[in-house]
Amino acid sequence: MKTYLSVYYLIQFCGHSWIFTNLTARLLFFGKDTFYTIGLVMQACQLLSVLELLHILMDLEQQSFLPKFSQVTERLIILFLVISSQEEVQSKCIVCFLFFLWNLWDVIRYPYLLLSAVGIDYPALTWLYHTLWIPFHPLSLLAEVPQRRTEVPLRQLIPLLANS
Repeated sequence: MKTYLSVYYLIQFCGHSWIFTNLTARLLFFGKDTFYTIGLVMQACQLLSVLELLHILMDLEQQSFLPKFSQVTERLIILFLVISSQEEVQSKCIVCFLFFLWNLWDVIRYPYLLLSAVGIDYPALTWLYHTLWIPFHPLSLLAEVPQRRTEVPLRQLIPLLANS
């Protein structure tokens, strides 16, 4: 199972580092919205993150289930129900900022988890992993607030769709 987890973390790291690099380059050089370029890979990486819940349930990872479940479902709801389903939201600057925060954290998190899975301790990466979540978590929650406000019209549409 160590090999499986290592491959999983490596795939996630490659996906998120590609997104982060592409996002950074597009913002710096083009200054344009980036959802159309990175949206599909972002969706694939977030769908793959559902496996982390199974890892916890199967005791492959030693994390708490509820916080991970909250993080994964929150990201899936925001990405698929709010951002992907509404084109007017996709070009907003806050979406780029939110993706930047998510992927910057994941570019640090997955190498740490990969090295931990194979038994290697890298002190600088361990320090980054254990300290950067402190500013990243509140910032990403603040960036998700505008997305939640966009979700309100969706909630109003759901009863209308159910009645038709």
